[in-house]
Amino acid sequence: VQLQASGGGSVHTGGSLRLSCAASGLRLQPYNIAWFRQAPGKEREGVSCISSRDGSTYYKDSAKGRFTISRDNAKNMMYLQMNNLKPEDTAVYLCNAVNYWGKGTQVTVSS
Repeated sequence: VQLQASGGGSVHTGGSLRLSCAASGLRLQPYNIAWFRQAPGKEREGVSCISSRDGSTYYKDSAKGRFTISRDNAKNMMYLQMNNLKPEDTAVYLCNAVNYWGKGTQVTVSS
């Protein structure tokens, strides 16, 4: 099983990025899926997740109104649209399904 996150990069405050996570060896459709992030010197934290059952979503407070999680079960992909990025969003972003983790993609937001 592999989860490969991509789409990170360096942007200025207020910029946008769209992260993607491609799964191989695992069908995402039956599972809740999530995005986490880990900043240097900080613990990994959950950013957003989406239910497999009804598509309901959860966002950490600081992401509400700025981030949108989505999934495409046909493509076996998950996404995180991030708008109005702030320097405190700087981190490695990782996708998660079941007990599997992607390698992560770096997001850097400069002021």
